[in-house]
Amino acid sequence: MHAFWAAEAARQQGEKVFHSFHMALLRAKHEQQRDIADTNTLIEVANNTGLEMKQFQNDLSNRQLLTKLAEDHTFAVEKLGVFGTPTLVFPENQAVFLKMSPPPLPGECHLIFNEIFNLAYHRRIIHEIKRP
Repeated sequence: MHAFWAAEAARQQGEKVFHSFHMALLRAKHEQQRDIADTNTLIEVANNTGLEMKQFQNDLSNRQLLTKLAEDHTFAVEKLGVFGTPTLVFPENQAVFLKMSPPPLPGECHLIFNEIFNLAYHRRIIHEIKRP
């Protein structure tokens, strides 16, 4: 929950810096195995991505941002069927949960995304694929 709050705090400074923060946060969790629920980790990531730290820390304690998170969560669960992250949402609200390990190589990302899109969007009869 704290990581989502931090992401919303970063978004208050604009989409460009939010995107940088979001990508750095994903790398911290999935590549560096950092605890993104830890406030120190969130502050370090924010500091390294060029956020204005005083504003970030103020927004990180702004409870009004929790209202936005609650609204987003309710929409995601009720309208899109989201039950976990990461979930990709394609046109016409076609949502798919995705889990990959290890992360793909940079040169593979576009190809993998297109394969997932084609499967999720064009093959709507497929509802679940799972490996043990």
